[in-house]
Amino acid sequence: MRSWWRRDLRILAYHRVMELPDPEHFDFDLELISATPQQFRQQMQLLKQRFLPMRLSDVAALINAGKEVPADAVVVTFDDGYIDNYRIAFPILRELGVPATFFVSTGHIDSGRPYAYDWVVHMILRTRADRLQLPELGIDMPLPASRAERRALAGSVLTHMKELDAITQSALIARMEEAWQMPSDSAPADCLPMSWAQVREMHAAGFEIGSHGVHHRMLSKLPPTEMAYEVRHSKATLDRELGPSPMLMSYPVGGDRAFNARVIETTRAAGYELACAYISGTNPHPENNRYALNRLPVERNMGLGWFAAMLTMPHLMSYPTVHRTHAMNEAPSCFP
Repeated sequence: MRSWWRRDLRILAYHRVMELPDPEHFDFDLELISATPQQFRQQMQLLKQRFLPMRLSDVAALINAGKEVPADAVVVTFDDGYIDNYRIAFPILRELGVPATFFVSTGHIDSGRPYAYDWVVHMILRTRADRLQLPELGIDMPLPASRAERRALAGSVLTHMKELDAITQSALIARMEEAWQMPSDSAPADCLPMSWAQVREMHAAGFEIGSHGVHHRMLSKLPPTEMAYEVRHSKATLDRELGPSPMLMSYPVGGDRAFNARVIETTRAAGYELACAYISGTNPHPENNRYALNRLPVERNMGLGWFAAMLTMPHLMSYPTVHRTHAMNEAPSCFP
């Protein structure tokens, strides 16, 4: 009934699909787990039964032709490129015949190193240091003993770290690795990105691979030349590894502080056809925001009924976006 009076493109946003680990023994960011394999299979079955799963490039083709997107269209997207996308999500999608777009950070596929923000969580959870000293954020405090308190602390550090410019963020993370002797080139297998061989297999099976930048850096926080490099070189790498492919972008982090008008113009000028943000919502007129498409984040605590309700009534049942307005010198409220 909703589609009779409201036609809006819905784009689902996933990160990781994996069995829920024990928080006491999982050394990475739990918030990146979007669904268990069982949940994901049920979600994709429901999507295929009740909606029209579409490729993002097909949406671009409709927009370019001046045609309307079907009222029940839903696009499935993944950000980052974790290895479980290949091991778990890809086989389920292929079996059910549901298309999807995987946005990958090409530099991480090249190097095999973990994503920097996830590594920050790992370091805070695992370090044997007794203090956390981050002068850029005005933090000098004892590290809590409990795993739950450390998780909360890591989440707050990430939130405030993302207010810094990207160069300062990278320097801060590198200093943590050196001071705590926790280099990211020794990362465990359960936080790694896919390999190019795996990405190529998915692409050959008909799944779209789009850009998520080179090094998963917040584009709006970079100097113009480095931002342009992330946009252009990531596409050049995809062309090198996969051959010509649709020009599709997902801005790393993707909230309202991760991209701006300059980033959008650079993305458009580089030839990308569509770009996704990580701002919660649907797209009533995707032709008007084709370089800042809203998405509906899928979270691990979302049951099948909630998932179905979010697709049917997204304005009532989706997670709201937290708009970040911290000043650069604002201290985290939970820190002494």
